[in-house]
Amino acid sequence: MEVCHVDDSYCSNQYDSIYLSLFSWRSRICCITTSVLLYAAIVMVLIFPFDIFYFSSRYFFLRTLWRIVFPLQAISFADFFLADILTSMVKVFSDLERSVCRMVHRQVATIAWLEADSICGSHSVAIPLVLVLPYLFRLNQCLRQYKDTGEKTALLNALKYSTAVPVIFLSALKYHVLPEQWTNIYRPLWLLSSVVNSSYSFYWDVTRDWDLSGFTRIFKFSKPHMFSYMLHGRRWVYIWVIASNLVLRCTWTYKLSAHLRHNYLTVFTIAALEIFRRFQWIFFRVENEWNKMNNKSHMQLSMSEMSNGEEKLLHSMNHNV
Repeated sequence: MEVCHVDDSYCSNQYDSIYLSLFSWRSRICCITTSVLLYAAIVMVLIFPFDIFYFSSRYFFLRTLWRIVFPLQAISFADFFLADILTSMVKVFSDLERSVCRMVHRQVATIAWLEADSICGSHSVAIPLVLVLPYLFRLNQCLRQYKDTGEKTALLNALKYSTAVPVIFLSALKYHVLPEQWTNIYRPLWLLSSVVNSSYSFYWDVTRDWDLSGFTRIFKFSKPHMFSYMLHGRRWVYIWVIASNLVLRCTWTYKLSAHLRHNYLTVFTIAALEIFRRFQWIFFRVENEWNKMNNKSHMQLSMSEMSNGEEKLLHSMNHNV
């Protein structure tokens, strides 16, 4: 038996080639088929036309996805609510695209799986395109909302989602420019765009989505407030959610950057933390919307009571006359 006496890297490459060659064509077909069947099963469950597996919920989910991709009508709460959640799933969509690409190009259990410059490698231009899609959908929703309502707040919200675009594409440029250009030009621009995106997103979460502007619900709990009856008076809850949201907004920028995706343990940890951050966001966002609806209904009720009182007063005056 011949022993490899060359350098360790050469031996490692030899062993990698031998290991990968152990996968027969039948094994590769089995890997590809299993993955395809898994994705196909998920799609079939979603589009299953019979009244089983929560048919109404599946129909509502698919209809909302359609309205997100093609905002041809007025934007509802469910539309932008789900679209916001999709922005937290950009890593999932990116991994899904790479998996499908490897299956289509038969790069499962091959040398090309390890090559970053392959058509489905980590340097692929498809990665930033997939990462930016949920933000473009949400941006388009904001523009549609401005068209329907004329509110300038919608334009400011659109600007927030547009700040994620330079973060994604400047990061992807690392693999397509010279190292000196990346270090001297594009890396500082990427850092600046990351700070702008994180700061703007944090500000919008606190002041708009949660309506904690001025932190009034933290420092003025002694005064009655019409918002947040559920957690009224628990000051530490709001301090925690604001502080944790600031930190996790900054770390989420790490996930938007293609050139930082090689540390898989760090990426997995940040993805798990983003799930936690998005859950917090959902909780307080729904609470804020619920309180606004209750406040609107109370105002309408009080207005109707006032109008009824005025009518009674007018009737009594006419009767007296």
